[in-house]
Amino acid sequence: MKRIQQFTAIIEREGDGYVSLCPELDIASQGDSVEEAKNNLLEALQLFLEVADPSEIENRLHTEVFVTRLEVAIG
Repeated sequence: MKRIQQFTAIIEREGDGYVSLCPELDIASQGDSVEEAKNNLLEALQLFLEVADPSEIENRLHTEVFVTRLEVAIG
């Protein structure tokens, strides 16, 4: 039985496309749309987890990731 684990996906516009990042494993991908960037990141994560040595996964895995917004005074 496969185990399900949740990861964070941060997606931002870059030029004419979108870049997606999983900060827990420092894996990134891209796509022409938000959905494509998300799906490509999901595929990259699945491939990495299938082939990576367990010690590499353990070394790269950040178990505490916090995403928040900040207010900064400008000018």
